[in-house]
Amino acid sequence: MAEKKERIRFMTVDDVDAVVRVEEQTFTVPWSREAFINEVTNNQFARYVVYEVGEQIVGYCGVWVVYDESHITNIAIHPDYRGEKRGEALLRYILEFARLLGAKKLSLEVRISNEIAQRLYRKFGFQAGGIRKNYYTDNQEDALVMWVMLS
Repeated sequence: MAEKKERIRFMTVDDVDAVVRVEEQTFTVPWSREAFINEVTNNQFARYVVYEVGEQIVGYCGVWVVYDESHITNIAIHPDYRGEKRGEALLRYILEFARLLGAKKLSLEVRISNEIAQRLYRKFGFQAGGIRKNYYTDNQEDALVMWVMLS
């Protein structure tokens, strides 16, 4: 059986339904289809990429780049495809992309309880920068704000 080709590419409107399926498998309060369409078509600061295995989208990442600051809006890998360094590849890609667009620092929020994600971010040099109290609407969990310098 042949290996399935894996690649990261820019997201299009045609990818939204597949991205929403990953979103729904990952987050307790998923973004809507309309939110992703708006990000891809109307938000001048937003850039989204998808991770494909063969013809299947198994992950995605979104970043806003505003002048010299950037912010990861969301990053997810479908549960069936985790644990094989795909999240690392997505994060590496988006960090380099933000840097190429002129961003000097990048931030994100992560659940206080999500130690696996926090370990990944620390591996890339992210540091804790503060707490957003009651950030997550499903259970009022706090978010840890993490930052990394890109330059």
